[in-house]
Amino acid sequence: MKCLIIAAGKGSRLSKRGDSKPLISLLGLSLIERTILTAKSAGIKDFYVVTGYNGEKLRQYLNRICQTKNINISHIINEEWEKGNGISVLKAKKLLNENFILLMADHIFDESILLKLKGKKIADDEIMLSVDYNIGDNKLVDLEDVTKVLIEDKKIVDIGKNIEKYNAYDTGVFLCSPAIFNGIEKSLSTGEDSLSGGVKELASRGRVKTFDIKDNYWIDVDSEETFKKAESKLLSILKKSSDGPVSRYLNRPISTEISRYLVRTDISPNSVSFLSFAICSASAIFFFLGGYLSLVIGGVLAQISSIIDGCDGEIARLKFQKTDFGGWFDAVLDRYADAFLLFGLTFYVFSSSGNLFYLFIGFLAIIGTFMNSYTADKYDGLMKRKIGSKGYYFRIGRDVRLFIIFLGSLVNLPLLILIIIALLMNIENVRRIAALYKYE
Repeated sequence: MKCLIIAAGKGSRLSKRGDSKPLISLLGLSLIERTILTAKSAGIKDFYVVTGYNGEKLRQYLNRICQTKNINISHIINEEWEKGNGISVLKAKKLLNENFILLMADHIFDESILLKLKGKKIADDEIMLSVDYNIGDNKLVDLEDVTKVLIEDKKIVDIGKNIEKYNAYDTGVFLCSPAIFNGIEKSLSTGEDSLSGGVKELASRGRVKTFDIKDNYWIDVDSEETFKKAESKLLSILKKSSDGPVSRYLNRPISTEISRYLVRTDISPNSVSFLSFAICSASAIFFFLGGYLSLVIGGVLAQISSIIDGCDGEIARLKFQKTDFGGWFDAVLDRYADAFLLFGLTFYVFSSSGNLFYLFIGFLAIIGTFMNSYTADKYDGLMKRKIGSKGYYFRIGRDVRLFIIFLGSLVNLPLLILIIIALLMNIENVRRIAALYKYE
């Protein structure tokens, strides 16, 4: 399926952030690149982009995206960009003679909306609009600027920014047949040149279906206020269902603020993974040095490493750089870092007492940690099937382990750290095995 993106307008309300609205950077990516990559994640690779204001600069930027992201982008020039956005859509009439996705360059949305929408069925003379029924407490919407819709029997009967009676919002995500061009042309004959005018004309004939986005998010980034809301929303959804309690309530709020600035640089997720590994390795070296000061420094570095360890995945998700290799590389480095860290802590305890039993406790902590990582994949897969990808479930993992090392180091109880980790990790592994046996 092909995708048409409207990017011809001036966007004067965000002019202080840049002279071309589609090129304004939001957490490391321009608005239009974020829209394109979201659509690509949903399986779309052929794009038609309508440009107008500052068009040459935008087209050159899009050409670079074609080369680096393996995407096909065809340019459509709208010299009448100062008119309504219906004109921009109409410029694609001769190029699109089959069903296509229609998007706005400045709308940020959950890719699951598009995944579901592109599988819907519409007749040759119909279009389908993704709508948001959450009109009561949706804080992401600019009430003065949002396009409102009135829906009856899952079909739109009225649409516009100023209609008095409505029960949903227009998200700007469409599944269209070529009938949309006919609707806009008839709307133009009445003096209305907006896309909403074309939709309204089709709605008058009962030809506009709706798709409920339910709890999925969308944001029209059209002002400074909505820009900041978009930033906050994209950072808030970086939490993962597999986050442990320390990661969810302590590490993640800090790591997302760090990632907010790192995405503005060229640093790669894999580089951040290696940085976290290096900090954790430095922590282990301090444990080998011995002494309370070294123990404290090592514990602090371990917790810093734990926080930084969340940034690689956050950057990858924010900039659409997530790869299978990146996830595997991060996991490998984490296992090495865990081994260095716990071996260093075991050496610290043993060297101060010479008690061989402490080596056995250290061994139990290390093997429990490695089995905790080994069982995580199966356990996480089970829990995601049970509660869905957006829910949370109980999990004790690396975040808890490193936090225990941090706290135990501060209070100078290194042996207790090993005992707690040995018990906690092995008990957690038994619990996971029991859960998998019960449910599978």
